[in-house]
Amino acid sequence: MGQRYEVRKGELLAGCEVKPELFGDVRGRLREFVEPFAHTLCRAEQKRYTLQYVEGLLSDLESKNAESIAYLHGLDRKTMQHFIGESPWETAPLVDELARQVGAEIGEADGVIVVDPSAHEKRGDESVGVKRQWNGRLGKVDNCQVGIYLGYASRKEHALVDERLFLPAEWANDKRRRRKCGVPKEVHFQTRHELALEMLRAHARRLPHAWVAGDDEMGRPAWFRASLRSMRAQYLLGAPANTAIRDLEGRAPPWSGTGRRPKRRLEQMQAWVAHRPAGAWTEIEVRQGEKGPIVVECLARRVQARTDERRIGPEELLFVTRERMGETVRHDYYLGNAPPDTPLKELARVAKAEHRIEECLQRAKGEAGLSDHEVRTWVGWHHHQVLALMAVWFLTRHTSWGKKADAGDHGATGQDGDRVAAA
Repeated sequence: MGQRYEVRKGELLAGCEVKPELFGDVRGRLREFVEPFAHTLCRAEQKRYTLQYVEGLLSDLESKNAESIAYLHGLDRKTMQHFIGESPWETAPLVDELARQVGAEIGEADGVIVVDPSAHEKRGDESVGVKRQWNGRLGKVDNCQVGIYLGYASRKEHALVDERLFLPAEWANDKRRRRKCGVPKEVHFQTRHELALEMLRAHARRLPHAWVAGDDEMGRPAWFRASLRSMRAQYLLGAPANTAIRDLEGRAPPWSGTGRRPKRRLEQMQAWVAHRPAGAWTEIEVRQGEKGPIVVECLARRVQARTDERRIGPEELLFVTRERMGETVRHDYYLGNAPPDTPLKELARVAKAEHRIEECLQRAKGEAGLSDHEVRTWVGWHHHQVLALMAVWFLTRHTSWGKKADAGDHGATGQDGDRVAAA
């Protein structure tokens, strides 16, 4: 038995071996990838540094900051630090090219645009935008910078497209700190939701979509949902469990026959869900995950929600998902303006798109150095962020190349395909 096990183990390991030639000319691909982005820059050295910086972000450096990337390429650290932290090149053309590529390559008519805040833990208080503020990843107030990210998800793939740095009011109103970090004069205080709307207006035409989605931080303010309705955007946004709602489909209170008819009472979402019978839930398979099908139970209901002014808002669609994790049960709550007859499977797909963009952010931080910036300036933050978004888009495209059934000279992925390519 032991000998057969060792033989089989050897066969499996041999089948898993990846030959160097299978990767082809990755650096060549990277040069081709960076070229349309670098083309938007004016100076030859800026184009060269763009390629070198993205290459550093994709390397195995422990800390992917300007200094480490400079040493990787045998450059003086001040050269790369100046390119990232002080050089006045514009990021907008690179973002436009990124949005164009994402829309062209993975865009679908029913795609989902996702807005998602994400924090970067930082020490001290000298870097632009750093203060003790809400860190959603940690679930607490912490010393950090907060970026608002725009992502895109379709059935083909998902990617990050744009970013904005949230500048807290105390920073926006502090002339000394603004001057020290080079915050442009035209930049003023904007809420996280205003920054999200700004990005939506900038990229809605480039990204084919039928939905706008986000987590419960984005869906909390009623005015933000109203803004999306005024833009004629169809949304499905997370909502806090304690949001007060009125069930428009529930049984109305008895009426005495005189006076106004009594209205259904308001109750928190979590309390309303607790009284739903077992038959109210429908099981939906959302998509295939790494460990098998992702299955949720869900329900939808026409409701009205209490607004920020403690008034009652317009009719919306409440969508609730329930996932069982061992002995615990997790509920996620969403409010949207989709028609009441929207299929539950479609609502579940859109709800899960927000989680896919969270995965993008995790990948960007883990593999493309999104949080590794060590710059204090406004331009430095945006330079690093945009180049990191480009790097993670390259990873996404490179992975999809490997998934193609007909991958040309590089062969299809899979054990048999690898062996043919190696031969």
